[in-house]
Amino acid sequence: MRTKLFILLMIGFCGFTSCKSGQKKGGDMNAETLVKIETSMGDITVKLYNETPKHRDNFLKLVEEGTYEGTLFHRVIKDFMIQAGDPESKKAPKGKMLGSGDVGYTVPAEFVYPALFHKKGALSAARQGDEVNPKKESSGCQFYVVTGKVFNDSTLLSMERQKNENKVTVIFNALAQKHMKEIYKMRKANNEEGLYDLQEKLFAEAEQEAAKQPDFHFTPEQVAAYTTVGGTPHLDNEYTVFGEVVEGLDMIDRIQKVKTDRNDRPDEDVKIIKATVIK
Repeated sequence: MRTKLFILLMIGFCGFTSCKSGQKKGGDMNAETLVKIETSMGDITVKLYNETPKHRDNFLKLVEEGTYEGTLFHRVIKDFMIQAGDPESKKAPKGKMLGSGDVGYTVPAEFVYPALFHKKGALSAARQGDEVNPKKESSGCQFYVVTGKVFNDSTLLSMERQKNENKVTVIFNALAQKHMKEIYKMRKANNEEGLYDLQEKLFAEAEQEAAKQPDFHFTPEQVAAYTTVGGTPHLDNEYTVFGEVVEGLDMIDRIQKVKTDRNDRPDEDVKIIKATVIK
């Protein structure tokens, strides 16, 4: 049985994981652009997907402007991801918490799911959490590369089952977000009856919408990747994947193993020396 206070508990969202775009110039428009990222621990080459043109063009603009030169991999979590691109990380003193820097704009989300997903080596855009960013727009400059871990078939099946069981809750939270002003007003007035009535209305709508949606299943391509090279499947369809590492996965592994402080910043700086468009 649902309680009157349920709506107060359910409205919670993830925090930070944490534009203008140029046009691709000349050449084969179907060819994928390669970017070489030289770091203090070795080189990484990524290809940018044409299926996410806003992110591709924005990344190329920043590379050509030298925005990434001197920035750090400021957030490193083993078996998860390595994050970089914060302009404030340039010459940041040791121990300073990083991750809030930006370039003054965001990039609209470009989810191409399930074709593009968070396999190991995926290049993805960081962003602020849903509570302040319901459209899931990407940071204008910060990005991360997935390291992740390998899953077995039974774990993926369990994740599928959980995702299907949570459909109503996910839809309910999205609907509640659209009524936040009304909810806050009723909370301020201690209007529990009004909150309860709204809750019942939104749950009914969520249940109807969930019934229309097919059950979630990982694609064969996802299963193959997540059970061999690995990845972070819980990030799928939540953050824009716009490229992947084609050379230097060993460098990614080296970076993810460095010693970090309590804020996940490496004790010894891992720096982007230079990023260059090579194709």
